[in-house]
Amino acid sequence: MMHYSNWLIGVKNRASLRNACKTPPSTDWNNRGNVVEMQNNSPQANEKTSVLTVTTHLWREGYKVIKKIGEGTFSEVVKTQSLKDGKFYACKTMKQTINSMEQANNLREVQAMKRLSPHANIIQLHELIFDKETGTVSLICELMEMNIYEFIQGKQTPLPEYTVKHYLYQLCKSLEHMHSCGIFHRDVKPENILIKQNILKLGDFGSCRSVYSKPPHTEYISTRWYRAPECLLTDGYYSLKMDIWSAGCVFFEIMSLNPLFPGTNELDQVAKIHDVLGTPDRSVLQKFKQSRAMHFNFPPKKGFGISRLIPNCPAPALSLLYQMLAYDPDERITAETALRHTYFREIRLAEKKADTLHRVPGTMDGVGSSETHSSLEHIWRPTKLGKQLRGRHTRQTPLMSHNLKHVAEPVLRRNVPQCPTELPKLNMVVPGPQYSFPVSTVPAFMVTHRSTLPAIMSKKCQSRLAKPRDEPHGTAFKTYYMPPLDRKHGGY
Repeated sequence: MMHYSNWLIGVKNRASLRNACKTPPSTDWNNRGNVVEMQNNSPQANEKTSVLTVTTHLWREGYKVIKKIGEGTFSEVVKTQSLKDGKFYACKTMKQTINSMEQANNLREVQAMKRLSPHANIIQLHELIFDKETGTVSLICELMEMNIYEFIQGKQTPLPEYTVKHYLYQLCKSLEHMHSCGIFHRDVKPENILIKQNILKLGDFGSCRSVYSKPPHTEYISTRWYRAPECLLTDGYYSLKMDIWSAGCVFFEIMSLNPLFPGTNELDQVAKIHDVLGTPDRSVLQKFKQSRAMHFNFPPKKGFGISRLIPNCPAPALSLLYQMLAYDPDERITAETALRHTYFREIRLAEKKADTLHRVPGTMDGVGSSETHSSLEHIWRPTKLGKQLRGRHTRQTPLMSHNLKHVAEPVLRRNVPQCPTELPKLNMVVPGPQYSFPVSTVPAFMVTHRSTLPAIMSKKCQSRLAKPRDEPHGTAFKTYYMPPLDRKHGGY
C-alpha cells in the first residue's frame, strides 16, 4: 500500500518532468502559496516582454503607460490612460507570443471574459490588442482600486460585519454567474478579487475551465492555500465546487485577516485542513480513491473547528462557512444556494426594496386618481388577464389578442363605473344583438362564432355579482359564445 507522502513525491516528480523546460515562478505581488499551472503554460510563456516593448505597442494603439501594477509568471499588468478619452484602464500583457489576431481571440481567458460580460461583479474586457511585430497580446480591462489582499494587508482590527457580508455576497454572485455560464475559475484567491468603492469584481480568468470538460484536469491548479481537498487528493478529478472551497477560504481571511490553511507544501496543506476540520469519513475517502490509482490512510483526527479561530463569528456566518468548506464536494453548497442563505437576508431585503422603488413609475397618462385605479381593478379582477394587469395600471403595455382567451362574461361589465379616460371599445360580432363595452387599450377586432352556448358563470366571483333584473336581459347575454374553461391551464 502506497502512503500519501510517497504518492505525493511521485506526482511532484511527474510535474517536474512536464515543467522541465520552464523557469520557476517569479516572486511577485501575488505569490502567496504556489501556482504551478496556468492557462498559457507553453515554452514561450516565459519570454520576458520588456517594458519598452509594451509601452511602444500600446502607444501605437492609443494608450499611454502610467505605471506598472504587478507581474506574474505569464503576464504583467500596467496602468494605462487612453489618449482618446483620457480614461484609465488596466492593461494585462501576455508574455506568451502568438501568431495572429484569431489566435488571440481564441485564448481561453479572452473567450471567458467575452462570455461572462457584462456583469456587475466580473472584470470587463474593454479592448483586445494584438501587436503583429512582437506577437504580444494585451487585454485592456477596467481599472479597479486594489485587490482584497492589499485591502486587508496590515489591518489590525477586523472589518465591519456588513463590509465582510457585502463583499462575500458579491463574490458569490460572480461565481454563480460564472458557473451558470458553464465556466469555473480554478484560482479564486484574494489577489484575484478586485474592489473599487465597495464594488467587488472577480478577475484573472487565465486558469478557467469549462464545467463540461471531462476529468482528469490538471493536477496542480489553484493557489495552494485555497486548493480544495479534491485537488490535493485526486489525480485531477475536481469540478466547479472547488471554487466554493476557495471562496470559503477567502471568506475566513476577510473576517479574521489571516489565511485559514497556510500550508508550506501539499502534505502540510492536507495536515492543516485536517487540524481544523478533522479527517474525513471513510465514505468520502472512498470517493477519492476511486478517482486515482493509489491508496492512503489518515489516522482518525477530530479537528478543533473554525469557531476556535474566530470566536466572535456570528452563527449565520459560521453556518455558511462550514457549508462552503465541506470536505466532500458533493455536500458542499453551491453559489446559487449560498446567495439564499440566512446570512445574506439583510442584503436580499435591501435589494428587493430598492428594486421595488425602482420599478414604481408615475401615474398613467390621463389616469392619476385612486378612484380610477379602483375602477380598473373592478373591471379586470374576475379575469386571468386582470390578475396580470392588477397593480400595473400605471403601465400602458400593448396586449395581443391572444391574451383575451379567458375574458369574463359580458354580464360582469353590466354596471361598470366609467373611467375619466375613455378607452377604445371592443366590437364583438355574434348571431344576434351586438354589445360594446370598455376594455384596456386593445385595438378593435372582430370575432365571429359559429354557434352559441349557455353563458358560463365564474364560481369564484359569482357571489359578488347581482342577478339580472329582468329575464329578457339575462337571456340576451346567453347568446354569447364563451370558450370552455380549462382549469388545468389556469382558466377561471
